Amino acid sequence: MKGQPKKRNLKFLIISILALSITLTTAAQDKPEAFVVDKIIAKVDNYVILKSELEGAYQNYITDGNPPSELAKCDLLNRLIINKLLVAKAEIDSVIVTPQEVDNETEQRMAMILQNSGNSPEQLEKAYGKTLDQIKVELRDQIREQKLGREMTQKITKDLSITPAEVKRFFNNVPKDSLPFYSSDVEVSQIVKVAKISASQEEEAKSELNRIRDRILAGESFTDLAKKYSQEPSAQQTGGDLGYAGRGAMVPQFEAMAFKLKEGEISMPFKTPFGFHIMQLIDRRGNEYNARHILLFATPSKTDILDAERYLDSLRGKIVKENLSFEKMAKEHSDDANTKLRGGFFTDAEGGTKISLREIDPVVYLAIDTMKVGNISKPLTYRTDDLKDAVRILYFKSKLPPHQANLKDDWHRLQSAAIAEKKDKMLGKWFKKARTDVFVSIDPVYKGCKITD
Repeated sequence: MKGQPKKRNLKFLIISILALSITLTTAAQDKPEAFVVDKIIAKVDNYVILKSELEGAYQNYITDGNPPSELAKCDLLNRLIINKLLVAKAEIDSVIVTPQEVDNETEQRMAMILQNSGNSPEQLEKAYGKTLDQIKVELRDQIREQKLGREMTQKITKDLSITPAEVKRFFNNVPKDSLPFYSSDVEVSQIVKVAKISASQEEEAKSELNRIRDRILAGESFTDLAKKYSQEPSAQQTGGDLGYAGRGAMVPQFEAMAFKLKEGEISMPFKTPFGFHIMQLIDRRGNEYNARHILLFATPSKTDILDAERYLDSLRGKIVKENLSFEKMAKEHSDDANTKLRGGFFTDAEGGTKISLREIDPVVYLAIDTMKVGNISKPLTYRTDDLKDAVRILYFKSKLPPHQANLKDDWHRLQSAAIAEKKDKMLGKWFKKARTDVFVSIDPVYKGCKITD
C-alpha cells in the first residue's frame, strides 16, 4: 500500500503481521462485545466491517505495548478488509468449509463464551439483548468466515518458503532503533508421568454415576444433576447438552454410545479418555445426534500419585548418574503429547524453545525460579490441561538475559516475522488483483489510509 515506509518497525511486524487478518477476527470471537451492532466502515461484496472490529484490534495493538499510530490503525483496517476479501473470493472460487465443522466449533466456542463470561445463559441474553440462538447464529457466521479466510490464505500462500539469506536481509533492513527488546528468555523441558488410576478409584466413579443415573430414572432432572455434579467445564451453563454433532466430532467411545442408544434412553456408565460418563440421547437425524452427558473424573489415590513420583525420581536419578540426554528421555518416557516429541521443551507461538519469562506458565516459572541452570527438579505434582493429576520433572537448560533482538538468539522469531512479512506482501499483491473481482467500499473517514491505491 502507498504511504508506508520501506523500513518497518520489527515489533509491529512481529505483533501485527503475525496477527494477519484471520487472527483479528479470532480475537473477538470469545468476547460477547463482538456481537454488538456498530457503524459500518467498510463493505466487501456482501460482507461488512464494523468500527468496533477495527477499534478492538487497535486496542489489542496498544495493549501489547505499542505507541499510538494512525499508520498501525490503517494497517489493521487493511488486514480486516483483506480478510473479508479472502472470504468473498473463497466463495467465488468454491473453497469448501463443511457445515459440520463450523457447527462443531460454534458449539465449542459458545461453551467457552459462557464459561469465560461467568454469566448464566439468562444473564448473557439480558446483557446483550439477544437470545442465545441469535448469538449463536452470529457467532457461527463469524467462524464460517474465519475458516473460509484461512482456507483461502493457505491456497494463496501454499508455495511460500523462505531462505536463511532472506531472514538475514529482513533483519538487516530493520532500523537498529526499531529492534524489539526482549525480557529474559529461558529453555525448559519436562518429563510428565500421569498418575495411573487404580481399579478401585475407577469403580468409585462408576458407582457415583450409577447413583446419579438412578435419581434421573426416579424422576429428577438430568440437566439439573449435570449442573450440580458433572465435571465438564461448561456443564454449569449447558446442563451437559452438547448440541448436534456429526460422525468424527467426538471420541470413538462417546460416538459409539450415542449411536447405540434409543431416543430418550440413558446409558450405563462408560469410559472415554476424558473420564466416565452417563449419556442420554436427545435426538438423532441421519449421521448427526444430539446428546447430553454427565462427566466424572476418576481421581487417583495418594498411592497412585506416589507411584508416579517414585517413577520419575528413579528416572531423574538415572539421567543424572548416567549423564543421559534429558530430551531423549522425554521423547521415550513422557506422557505429555504436546511436548514429548520436542524433547519435552515448552515452545512459544513461533515454535521456538526460548520462551520469555513473561510468557511461561506461572507454575513453571515459580519452580525454576529457585533452580540453577542445568539442574533437574525433583518430582512436582500438578494438574494437566485436560485436568489429570500428574507428576513432572523439569530441566532448566538455559537462561538468556534481557537483550535486543539479534540473529543468534532470536532466529526463530525473526524467521517467523520474515515469513509473515513475505506472506503479507503476497497477500497485498493478491489483494490488488482480486479486488477488481468484488465490490469494495470504504468509509471516507479512512481515505488517508490509501487502502484502495
